[in-house]
Amino acid sequence: MQPRLKIAAIGCGSRTFIYFELAAKQPDLYEITAAADRNQARRDKARALAQNPNFQEFHDDVAILAAPKLADLMIIATQDAFHFAHASAALRKGYDLLLEKPISTNLRDVLALEKLARELGRKVLVCHVLRYTPFYRRVKKIVESGALGELVSFEATEGVEPWHQTHSYVRGHWAVAEQATPMIIAKSCHDLDIFSWLVDSPCVSLGSFGGIQYFNAAHAPAGAPARCTDGCPVNGKCAYDAHRYLTDKKGWLQIIFDRAKTATDAEIKDWLRTSRWGRCVYRCDNTAVDHQTVNMTFATGATGVFTMTAFSEGRDLAIFGTKGRLLAGERVKRTAGCDIVVEIFGVGITERIDIAFDPDGWHGGGDSGLIRTLYAEMRKPNASDMDSSLERWVESHLMGFAAEESRIKGATVDLADFRRRHGG
Repeated sequence: MQPRLKIAAIGCGSRTFIYFELAAKQPDLYEITAAADRNQARRDKARALAQNPNFQEFHDDVAILAAPKLADLMIIATQDAFHFAHASAALRKGYDLLLEKPISTNLRDVLALEKLARELGRKVLVCHVLRYTPFYRRVKKIVESGALGELVSFEATEGVEPWHQTHSYVRGHWAVAEQATPMIIAKSCHDLDIFSWLVDSPCVSLGSFGGIQYFNAAHAPAGAPARCTDGCPVNGKCAYDAHRYLTDKKGWLQIIFDRAKTATDAEIKDWLRTSRWGRCVYRCDNTAVDHQTVNMTFATGATGVFTMTAFSEGRDLAIFGTKGRLLAGERVKRTAGCDIVVEIFGVGITERIDIAFDPDGWHGGGDSGLIRTLYAEMRKPNASDMDSSLERWVESHLMGFAAEESRIKGATVDLADFRRRHGG
């Protein structure tokens, strides 16, 4: 019997809880040994999920990294700005990593972490969970089969969904890009990863456009105050009324308010009066975009267009090859009643494919797929033996940061030159 993989974590938020929950369901493969977080309630939840009487808890990253090595693998799931510091320290302590996206908030640190992991011979798996979903695995299999011929171009859309946009990127932790991460990285670096993976070729140049179209003061209702709790005239009518955290959006409240399940409505209202999530979405300090497009060229000559927008929900994908095309995602589900349609030129539709999604797998089964893959990847002798190398994870970040520069400066970016300019 193979030894269990011992797991610890720095940062006990929703992502760590999901990974702990999924790992605990496979006790023959994983043992959860420790976690660090400044919040006692979150440490208590981590302990409960671990189901390990020898579980150790720590107040912060300094304490857990000062202790003797506690596990084989460290999960890094802190706020974006701390990923590089925590990941670097854990690598130097001798841990392999399961690193939540993004790798860092700037490209220079991304490249520095890549170099450090290589020098230390440590394994790093970045949580680009889309690769592990049954949906994208099936799309990849179809592309690799040659049924579509040579891949010429693709179109992809990620609909963030309006409430998710306001919760995370208008009111929330990722609202101010300069203090967190550009939204194209924070939200969509795993989409960018999927594109180079499907094309099986690196992106060589790209251009990007976008900005804040709607969530700004120009669209605030007449008489709307700074906070929904300050007597807004459209309370109960506005789609983004913060009072919805007490009703149909209470699931979102549980992510940000530790007492969401036990607090009274009056206590939640009091919390909203001072919390960033009680603010009017049109009067926040947000700089994250609410829409952005990226136009890409790959080394094979293939091209792709990606749209990230607050004003839709779910993902759509169209792949165009020399022999046929593939249509997949939310729009196909609504119009064709299945998840993937394959059409071959001169023949017609040859496949209508339904994907069985794991209801407890999160991210369309991506999180559970990641945890299933994690054990085998970490048990490989060397980092170079892993199916998904850190170099490939870095490529998606290179694309994302280049897209943000292109969006701001209004110019096409050559990826090789961009990497050189940032120390790569």
